[in-house]
Amino acid sequence: MAGPRHISVSEASRPVLPRHAKLKYDETRRVWVILAPERVLAPDEIAVEVLQLCDGIRHVGDVADQLAAKYAAPRDAILTDVIAMLQDLADKGFLTEAREKTS
Repeated sequence: MAGPRHISVSEASRPVLPRHAKLKYDETRRVWVILAPERVLAPDEIAVEVLQLCDGIRHVGDVADQLAAKYAAPRDAILTDVIAMLQDLADKGFLTEAREKTS
């Protein structure tokens, strides 16, 4: 049986949650969660902020630019951390790469 297809996250990636996963605010627990079939992940506050920017349109580099400007932090450090976090989520099946639409 083949496992899930994982992506390799880079600065040029355009990550997005797969169709089967949803980022939702859990009112009962008062935390953000990623809901997927038979799995729930509660990302920390910073991960939620990053995931909200992962819309399949923005590249990882754009996300790093936006966070670096917002927090007046070094872009390279943010980029490294964002790529590592997104790669971890991709490896767990909670993230995929946006596909170009063909028309």
